[in-house]
Amino acid sequence: MLAKRHPAMVDSIAGAVTVKSLDLYYVVASDAQIPLKGEHGFGLYFHDCRFLGGYRMALAGLAPIVLASTAQKGYAALFELTNPDLQTDQGQSIPKDELGIRWERILDAGQTCVREVMTIQNFGHEAHSFPLTLHFRARFEDIFNVRGLVQQDLGRPERAAWREGRLHFVHHGADRLRRTATIAFSPLPDATHETTAEFRIHVPPGDTQTIAITIELNECSEEAEANHLNQQPTVALDGLAGNLQAGSEEWLERHTKLDSDSLLLNGIMDRSLRDLAMLRSDLGSREYFAAGVPWFVALFGRDSLIVALEMLAFLPEIAAQTLRLLAGYQGRRADRWREEQPGKILHELRVGELAGAGNVPHARFYGTVDATPLFLMLLSRHAAWTGDLGLFRELQEPVERALGWIAKAGDDHGDGYLKYRSPSEKGLVNQGWKDSADAIVRADGSIARPPIALVEAQGYVFAAKHAIADLYERIGERNRARELRGEAEKLRTRFNRDFWCEDLDTFALALEARGRPVAVVSSNPGHALWTGIADRGKGRRTVRRLMQDDMFNGWGVRTLSTAERRYNPVGYHLGTVWPHDNALLAAGCRRYGEDDAALRIFTAIAEAAMHFRHSRLPEAMAGFPRKDFQVPVHYPVACHPQAWAAGAVPFLVTTCLGLEPDAFANMLRIVQPRLPDFVNRVALRGLRVGEASADLEFRRTDGGAEVNIRKTSGQLTVEVRG
Repeated sequence: MLAKRHPAMVDSIAGAVTVKSLDLYYVVASDAQIPLKGEHGFGLYFHDCRFLGGYRMALAGLAPIVLASTAQKGYAALFELTNPDLQTDQGQSIPKDELGIRWERILDAGQTCVREVMTIQNFGHEAHSFPLTLHFRARFEDIFNVRGLVQQDLGRPERAAWREGRLHFVHHGADRLRRTATIAFSPLPDATHETTAEFRIHVPPGDTQTIAITIELNECSEEAEANHLNQQPTVALDGLAGNLQAGSEEWLERHTKLDSDSLLLNGIMDRSLRDLAMLRSDLGSREYFAAGVPWFVALFGRDSLIVALEMLAFLPEIAAQTLRLLAGYQGRRADRWREEQPGKILHELRVGELAGAGNVPHARFYGTVDATPLFLMLLSRHAAWTGDLGLFRELQEPVERALGWIAKAGDDHGDGYLKYRSPSEKGLVNQGWKDSADAIVRADGSIARPPIALVEAQGYVFAAKHAIADLYERIGERNRARELRGEAEKLRTRFNRDFWCEDLDTFALALEARGRPVAVVSSNPGHALWTGIADRGKGRRTVRRLMQDDMFNGWGVRTLSTAERRYNPVGYHLGTVWPHDNALLAAGCRRYGEDDAALRIFTAIAEAAMHFRHSRLPEAMAGFPRKDFQVPVHYPVACHPQAWAAGAVPFLVTTCLGLEPDAFANMLRIVQPRLPDFVNRVALRGLRVGEASADLEFRRTDGGAEVNIRKTSGQLTVEVRG
């Protein structure tokens, strides 16, 4: 049963080193190892399958000592290791730190393989001889098994076998796919034992010895010809690394460029863009951002839509591809197993063995309440940045189907709210962005009863209807535009009456069965403020409530107040701090004139980032107060990199600079620009609005920022307000 979406029921991966290229990704411990035993998330993954779940290197039977590790480039990892005190079988002693071991790993997604080079250097004055062993484990576990959500071992594994110096693992899946992992070495091992390769290393003083390893993964139908590894291990990775680096830089070059006087902001922005370059995946010819490594390397409707929206000022093209991709998977029929309904936008698409065999519904799963209005919101925002009505015309039929689904979804009492209730025992109990089973809780700590109308989902519907109305107006369908605006305004009136909790100074988290408010203080109303559905006075009161100490922990706003019965600083949605949640909340603050709160959030999130490896914002942080530890506490199994976390700071920049495009009018409005205290100057180069672009410079002043329009190209008017 998949009643919850906790990321995993496994040991912490907070210190993991992750690399990814397209659908191939590697998650290893900071010492370069993958444990051979235990419930952990480390491994080599492809297409929702952990092909390699154990990989241990030993020197004379002992683990090496890690000195440094990095995966800053995204597609490659580098480890510097050394030896503990060693005693060989021949009685030789090798003092600690006399061996240097440089272990390079590069993902070659084009060949679906990992290429590794291990260089052992002798820094001592005597020759050293010792055994080096590599132990492997491959069980071809489905991602749902790894996460502990399903306990099913499907398919039939073959016994691992050595042939011509290569180690072969084979698994015959219940989905009629054969998965293989083939490991080749150069030089060949001196000895092999079951799934272990042994090398007898001899290194003269000052000299080096190198071992090259290639791990090739293959997935094909049972009827297809077996595909044997045809790539020879190579001791030089420079050519492959150069090609991958060039491809990464070419992709980054297409973005709007940001430069500032803040090394912190520059570092976070560079990391964010490189993480999103890592998270690119494709289906057919459509590119999208996978949600996060290691648990959610897949197409997720909500996640992929939100990060595409966050990145519109920097890379608008991926939004159009994401919209077309999701329109292609839009629900066409009623299917309780998959929670598919006509017009509904996909939640999750998986391609692993359990999904392919039909044991979980995720080969095409629709258990989300908010992806459909977010689809409409992204379509409208993309049009505002690009001035392109062609995409709207192309997707007009999916748009109408989406609006039709919204009109019917969960509205069994005629109150006009978008609600959810899972019809399947294997579905998600909760279907907003806080989709763990215990996320929607009452003040007494008990679980809210469906059907549930989330506060933010109503805001998404309000914004979606207004946004699509504007597009209908532009193509001359004024009656449809008027109808949608009328529906949105009626929703606004009901919302401010039914969701407002006067005694809490904020909106309820949700309405549960029989329309009862789930009256707890949570971050969800911040999303509603972003959409503009709240009355102005109530919106401003909400901001002030969310910035109190029980919600704002110094690194951002918590998902749930410390005063609530179910608060838990490491509860997935019950007290953690999420960067994307805060970025949308900050946009809500700006919308209601609470600029100082938005800047305070921006500063907190940025300062949190500098405490994580490579300034990489994780999916979530623990909710402990900043004053207690002075550093953000890792959420143990958070995805890193994670797409909408990577998009959080680019969106905060867009929000606080007040960038409001109207490409249809060849206009960029800059409304009340503000910079946080840690930044005095920001320059944007190549900011695209429609077919035109602008180079802009912002300098912080008392109470605002002055704007210097350095250059425009094409037909573009830049108007500064406030």
